[in-house]
Amino acid sequence: MLNFTSADSLYLSTPPPAFELQLRPQLVSFMSDSNLALVLTIVIYWGVSLIFHAIDVYDLLPQYRLHTPSEVTSRNKVTELEVVREVALQQLIQSILGVTVSYFEPPEYTGMESYEIWVLANKFPFVPVPFVEFMYRYGFSVMKIFGAFFIMDTWQYFLHRAMHNYRTLYRLFHSRHHRLYVPYAFGALYNHPVEGLLMDTVGAAISAQAMNLGVRETLIFYTFSTLKTVDDHCGYVLPFDPLQIFFQNNAGYHDIHHQQFGIKTNFSQPFFIVWDKWLGTMYKGPNKQHIGRRDPPKGSTADTTSPEKSVEAKKDE
Repeated sequence: MLNFTSADSLYLSTPPPAFELQLRPQLVSFMSDSNLALVLTIVIYWGVSLIFHAIDVYDLLPQYRLHTPSEVTSRNKVTELEVVREVALQQLIQSILGVTVSYFEPPEYTGMESYEIWVLANKFPFVPVPFVEFMYRYGFSVMKIFGAFFIMDTWQYFLHRAMHNYRTLYRLFHSRHHRLYVPYAFGALYNHPVEGLLMDTVGAAISAQAMNLGVRETLIFYTFSTLKTVDDHCGYVLPFDPLQIFFQNNAGYHDIHHQQFGIKTNFSQPFFIVWDKWLGTMYKGPNKQHIGRRDPPKGSTADTTSPEKSVEAKKDE
């Protein structure tokens, strides 16, 4: 329960605090916060991807694998080198656009925080001042970022679903991403450049603008979105991964969409599953995933390939 104190009453009776606007200092001296956001998305993408790649190569967590190591080579229709090249191209396009946009962005100022807290407290005099200050400094930013999450989900859900429902869009653009039947971390942004531009770059920009995110809020939004996307394609169901615990839309959920039995379902990405629930596209069939699968011993004739390829997949071959 919020408790209104005499100190709150005294605060509200005082005149508004004076302030002087100053340019907001950069987080790092040699780079603007906007450009830092672009750099961090690349560093996080490849840094986290390399961690998962090392887990793959050294088979450190086989009990949590969604697919066997042999499936990566036997089922995927693109080499790792091609994936790296295409992801690097998408990140180059994003960086060029990001630097261009940031050049025209107006500078951010600081120094007016105390005044704006005073104004807000007087607009809501029944709310304790410490709570008002907390919401101003942290709470509203969290709400705006989660709002951007939802807008991003909305944008990607309908665009993603359209690329599956319209054969031309699938054949020209989205089929490239589904050459990865067995997703892995650094393949998260393996897309056709047009799809990458529309789905990720434009979608993130619209979400940030719609919620009027500040530069540092945008930095958090971009970097967290990148981390979440990589984790969703990591190929492991990790019971200790906070992203997979907090979000139902996780590696296990998205992996179903990459398989023949679930390719027409689980369109939601990268945060929530509400659109799949609301529009009836969440996978409801038997769970055919086998967590902890291993390759058979060398010399065995056991078949490790997964289900037959989908109609869409056949078009891509």
